[in-house]
This record gives sequence, structure tokens and C-alpha cells, in this order.
Amino acid sequence: MPSTRLAEINQIAATTGDDPALDSLLLRLHTETACRRGGALALRPTDLDGDQCLILLHEKGGTVRWQPVSPTLMRHLQQHAADRPAPPTTPLLRYRNGQPITYRRYDHLWARIGKHLPWVDTQQISTHWLRHTTLTWVERTFGYAVARAYAGHSDSGSDAGTTTTYIRASVQEIAAALAALTGEPHPLGGDGV
Repeated sequence: MPSTRLAEINQIAATTGDDPALDSLLLRLHTETACRRGGALALRPTDLDGDQCLILLHEKGGTVRWQPVSPTLMRHLQQHAADRPAPPTTPLLRYRNGQPITYRRYDHLWARIGKHLPWVDTQQISTHWLRHTTLTWVERTFGYAVARAYAGHSDSGSDAGTTTTYIRASVQEIAAALAALTGEPHPLGGDGV
């Protein structure tokens, strides 16, 4: 998805609906991390490492991984946790009334955006498009190994071949890609732009 289209989506999310702050946080979380919806919904207050700007993602197939986030996103996640407190091992992302969000929040978000931007509805843009957009950019800018690690893909069950056994990216390389994506320096590597 072109950056101009992504900007349009973010603008609508930030200026419409009953909780623009939550919707903007969701879009930024998925754009920066390329995490799946399930990973965002499983995020807990205890999964935030503010010092290293890392979040612990619990995703499909029991995959658990530390994913770098920008200092700005970390501040927003920590502020969300402070404004909408939850016990440390329960879902972080919550409505103003304290209830955790569900997949339905995403359904309503994309339906609303589609009403304002008909091309979103026509092309059936979803959170997965954000994942795809970020991972495509990372792969083209930093290569296959970094994109694979950024996506949280495991070595098991892959038909990509045995070469993937030898090409692995570190969390520092993922942080450097994130810094380039966001333009913000990251504590684990990368100066941003």
C-alpha cells in the first residue's frame, strides 16, 4: 500500500469514531510491528519492556517473540496502560470502560474507514494489509532474513528450503529496520532517518 494511502487511513482513524486514540494506537502498532491481530489482542502490560523498547508478542502457533517498537509507540502503549489500567497478565488494549478489545474492534474500525474511504472497502483493506505493507518494505530495504525475523516466522513447517536455517536476523537488525521505517533511533540499533 502506498504511504499516501496509509496516511489517509490513519487520518480517518484519528478523526472519526468513538475512540480515535485507541484506533490510532492499533494502526501504529500493526504498521510498526507487522504483528497479527491475535498478537495485539494478546499483548499484556507485563509484555512491555520500556527500557529496550521491546514488546513480547504471543502469536499463532504458540510463537512468542520480542519485537522492537519505536520510543514513540512505547510511550503511547505505556500511556494507554496508565490511562486504562489492567492487571499485568491480562490484555493491555482496552476500551475506555476498562473492557479488553476483541476482534470486533478491528471489524468496526475497517468498516468505518471504508465508509469514509470507499477504496478501502472496495479493495477489502484490513489489518493484514498493514502487515504485508510493512514486511514488503522491510524485505526490499533490508533483505529476506530481516523480513522473516520481523514477521516472526519460525523455521519449522517452512517450504522455503534449508537455506533459511542459515539466514537469521538478530533483534538488533530488526531494530535497525524499525528505526529506518519510523525515522526514530532505537535503543538496540539504528539511528533512524
